[in-house]
Amino acid sequence: MFNIKRKSFKKFDFVLFFTVILISIYGIIMIKSATLTFEIQRHVPVQIFSTVLGIVAIVFLVLMDYQFIGKFYIPIYVISVGLLVVTALFGFGEEQWGARSWLNLGGFIFQPAEISKVGLIIFLAKYIDKNKNELNQPLTLLKILLLAGIPMALIYKQPDLGTTAVVLFYVAVMLFAAGLDWKYIGYAVLLGVISLPIVWLKLDKYQKNRIFGFLDPEGDLSGTNYQAYQSRVAVGSGKIFGRGLFQGTQTQYNFLPEKQTDFIFAVVAEELGLIGGLILILLYFILIYRLFRIAKNSKDMFGSLMVTGFTAMLLIHIFENIGMTIGLMPITGIPLPFMSYGGTFHLMNFICIGIALSVSVHKEGLNF
Repeated sequence: MFNIKRKSFKKFDFVLFFTVILISIYGIIMIKSATLTFEIQRHVPVQIFSTVLGIVAIVFLVLMDYQFIGKFYIPIYVISVGLLVVTALFGFGEEQWGARSWLNLGGFIFQPAEISKVGLIIFLAKYIDKNKNELNQPLTLLKILLLAGIPMALIYKQPDLGTTAVVLFYVAVMLFAAGLDWKYIGYAVLLGVISLPIVWLKLDKYQKNRIFGFLDPEGDLSGTNYQAYQSRVAVGSGKIFGRGLFQGTQTQYNFLPEKQTDFIFAVVAEELGLIGGLILILLYFILIYRLFRIAKNSKDMFGSLMVTGFTAMLLIHIFENIGMTIGLMPITGIPLPFMSYGGTFHLMNFICIGIALSVSVHKEGLNF
């Protein structure tokens, strides 16, 4: 379990580690600004605590051989699905956030979907690794899709279309990275196009309104498009250098909704301008590149697919969140990794980094 040698630390990706720390510190500062006018000042202490806990998790996971985690891939999957079932039965959040996505266990409130997202990546990486020679056989592929489809369906029923899309994206990327035959990719694209009318009919009214709002950004500015409009105003008013930290009018006068979570990038753009936004995007580029490097150089398929899944998950979060903030993507309620406030989401991202760093330490042949 803990068989790390001193020479293995030469393979430790310090660039990735310190990039994550820098983004997290950046996030804490911006959460401080976003919540400066709040009556209850709890967000920053919670985020700091989650960050410290995340760093501890990274240290623990780096000392642990990631292969040990793979031995428990079936229990991890069962727990992941079980948490989602319990959420469907006893969860809450419909009145506050429009989705039953939260659980309260003895005063500890968390989002099981965030745990399940990571658990599913670990499970799929190991399951695909064990069946890599039969991946392109229809029965094997059907089993993989079914096992991935169960948690996706439970998340979709909350309803949480944004997180469902995240899971769908990283499952597709993992299968592609594992060597899925191009004919199945073609079938998937064709099936996706054919099923669009059915998916549309299944969407809730507010989900359809978000799509209509994205297509007509200047319509219903006081209703459906209020969040998107205020976000664009905040981003545009920041110009090159921003209005100054703690000086954003959209942020400090509370025009910007969910500014500490979904729209934290709008706070960055308003108060620190284009320069602040580009610095954050550069840090994200380094983060994704280092993860891609680890996945590419992993000594086995399990480690490579895990890191590939983590990379895809973080990438779609970054792309969608920044995209919806500046009006290039519809609003889905997807937070920004290491920046947005949220204990469960923040901690699970650190766990992903910890496992990826474990792969970098325990693999062979990576040159720095």
